[in-house]
Amino acid sequence: MAATLNSIPRVLALAERHDGLYAAAGVHPSECAEMKEEDLGVVREALRHPKTVAIGEIGLDYHWDTPDRSIQKRWFLAQLQIAKETGKPVIIHSRDAAEDTMEILRGFVTGTETVCGGNIGCGSSGDRKADSGREEACGRMKTGTCCPGVIHCYSYSVQQALEYVKMGFYIGVGGVVTFKNARRLKEVVRAIPLESIVLETDCPYMAPEPHRGERNSSLFLPYVVREIAALRNIAPETVEETTWRNARRLYRLDRGNPDGTM
Repeated sequence: MAATLNSIPRVLALAERHDGLYAAAGVHPSECAEMKEEDLGVVREALRHPKTVAIGEIGLDYHWDTPDRSIQKRWFLAQLQIAKETGKPVIIHSRDAAEDTMEILRGFVTGTETVCGGNIGCGSSGDRKADSGREEACGRMKTGTCCPGVIHCYSYSVQQALEYVKMGFYIGVGGVVTFKNARRLKEVVRAIPLESIVLETDCPYMAPEPHRGERNSSLFLPYVVREIAALRNIAPETVEETTWRNARRLYRLDRGNPDGTM
């Protein structure tokens, strides 16, 4: 998953070299200070790659409050527009920005003026073919037949998680759920449908117990699976099978891989 413009070619190269890897392309909110309008073309081009399955990681990060919030919002909205145009799911980064993220994503899913009016979202571009595709993507978002994306490394309330699920988003759960002090995330895992959870690694960060503090790895995902199973009082195999199906649906892999293989 790319976080900067410069990392996009490296991410695509990795996906090309390995059959089981897929790419996501986008600019992280902490990396958008120097973005220019023409830089969006790099993201658009990356999304044309047959192994690019999502746009991300994009969103808002108010923890360090830099760059300025208005700049973060501008490029978040601009990249959401690209998601609308292409029909690609979004991978959302949101840190200490719960209210603004919710407001923007609510507009993204419903097609309201927050995202789809004027120069942001679904406004006419003068290109009939492009506008038709954009309208089709927006329509799928509204009807729930197209998953809008995942709230990556979820850290907010149960109430907001339920609202995101209602909007069609998946909730990303990783190693944090195994931490003893992760009470809120544990409550979220109990409250939302298992069919709305996808597993995440977030390497090199957030390694689960008993590897907390180490470099994270997908090899540690069984610890996350077992914690979710314990919280929901179900078999680990059920968690593994369901979240695997969820991920395939999120990234459109349930209809064949983007490169045409299975």
